[in-house]
Amino acid sequence: MVATPLSPKSLDELNDLLKNDVKVKVAVLDAGACSTSVDGVLRGKFMSKEKFLSAASSDGFGFCSVIFGWDIHDTVYSRELLISNKANGYRDIIASIDLSTYRRIPWEKNVPFFLVSFFDPDTRKPLAVDPRGTLKTATERAGKLGYEAYAGVEYEYFNFKETPESASDKGFNSLQPLTPGMHGYSLLRTQLNNDYFLELFDKSIEFQVPIEGHHTETGPGVLETALAYTHALRMADNAILFKYMAKSVGMVHGIIPSFMAKPWGNLPGCSGHVHVSLRDKDGKNVFAVSGDEAATGRKDALYDDTKFISQEGEWFLAGILDGIADVLPLLVPTINGYKRLVGGEAFWAPNAVTYGYDSRAASIRIISPPSCPPSATRFEVRIPGADMNPYFALSAIFLLGIRGIEKKLVLPGPPISHFTLEDKKNGKVKMLPASLESATERMMGKDSVAREVLGDEFVEHYGGTREHEVKLWNEAVTNWEVERYLELA
Repeated sequence: MVATPLSPKSLDELNDLLKNDVKVKVAVLDAGACSTSVDGVLRGKFMSKEKFLSAASSDGFGFCSVIFGWDIHDTVYSRELLISNKANGYRDIIASIDLSTYRRIPWEKNVPFFLVSFFDPDTRKPLAVDPRGTLKTATERAGKLGYEAYAGVEYEYFNFKETPESASDKGFNSLQPLTPGMHGYSLLRTQLNNDYFLELFDKSIEFQVPIEGHHTETGPGVLETALAYTHALRMADNAILFKYMAKSVGMVHGIIPSFMAKPWGNLPGCSGHVHVSLRDKDGKNVFAVSGDEAATGRKDALYDDTKFISQEGEWFLAGILDGIADVLPLLVPTINGYKRLVGGEAFWAPNAVTYGYDSRAASIRIISPPSCPPSATRFEVRIPGADMNPYFALSAIFLLGIRGIEKKLVLPGPPISHFTLEDKKNGKVKMLPASLESATERMMGKDSVAREVLGDEFVEHYGGTREHEVKLWNEAVTNWEVERYLELA
């Protein structure tokens, strides 16, 4: 874990950091679909400094387990789940403060801020469905092989000239985009809302969430922000907190930034592309080729597309491809997310088990020489939308990749350049599940790779939350149905 600058290494340092404060804000993450809770908003509270210091000097503090038992609108899940239910009285679980996540919130009078992780109150073991704990488990698996997991996240997000009140009053219809037209990488469109555009960048840096790139993307009012590459757990924290920051800054400017995967049917969706690599104990990129191979490529590579990644990199890639369809709900967790993937070729949204060198049409894009230095070799997983939970998405990707290295899995077939669009129709290309319902059924199958890498307890709980989402969708009557059938049926 890469700690934030100035994070305390002892209770004495913590006391010194908080000497002029009277309160602290803590944030927790439940096992819902999106970044934190299902709605993508951090849950948390203010604590008095005295209460916080007491919790920091012990195992932690009690936090109601109901955050693992309710959905986006605080409705209890359709069936009782293991962690939080009526039988256990929605008991408290242990929230342990992670001092390495110390920040101050610049738009809230610089109040100190920490993230927490959850533990079972009886066993004191990490909670199986805690997002931060799940990713810690994945990084520890990498550590046993002598590797460190590194990652980056890119978010695309629509921005609307609306407030929560105005959007609700409109029934979430006819929302006004921040700017009109399709203007990817525009230097002009940002000038229309320059204070907001610049503040997103500046407040993110102040909040210890480093940014690599920030620009307009194709679509009315769409922005894209690439977060700086770092250790996987720090990356997931940063990704969570970027959304929190963007929504907070947006409120000040009367703007709603939306990380919904597919707000408009006839426009591109919002991606949450994930970049991953492994480093050895000396900091060397495990996926990189070295020596003479850096100039000519690896002679034993299965395909030209993989000749500039190491053998370990090829195994890692094969691991992702072998299990990606079984963990899809961790990458695409919402009903709406599959609208982005269906027919995704029109907007570069992958919907099949494919890979390719520097290919934005593939689900897994190989980024390696000659398009970058060997040290920057990595895989870009292009399947997730902006509504993904970065902890779960990264956990799934790294666990699959590590499984590939451990089993020395072979690539299942040639890269995407060997196929045509017709091959998706005739079965030569393996397609991803096309709905949350089918993806969840696959994940929860008894022989699912998800059960192998994530464990039965996680799959049963998380699968139950997705079944709940499907149930609500199946019960809903949409505007499309009313407009299509009301008069003429």
